[in-house]
Amino acid sequence: MAKIKVTKVKSAINRPKNQKQILEALGLSKIGQTVEHDDSPSILGMVNKVNHLVSVETV
Repeated sequence: MAKIKVTKVKSAINRPKNQKQILEALGLSKIGQTVEHDDSPSILGMVNKVNHLVSVETV
């Protein structure tokens, strides 16, 4: 399974609670923080919900 790198690039201030929870579930708390996840449908769905707050690249 492929891996993706997710980096938080914008703040979650003034965002809905569900978007904040998605960022927390992805393991992102600070701007500039990067995490690696498997390229699963559930992770891609979460990334799609917060794509305006994160940047994604394949590894």
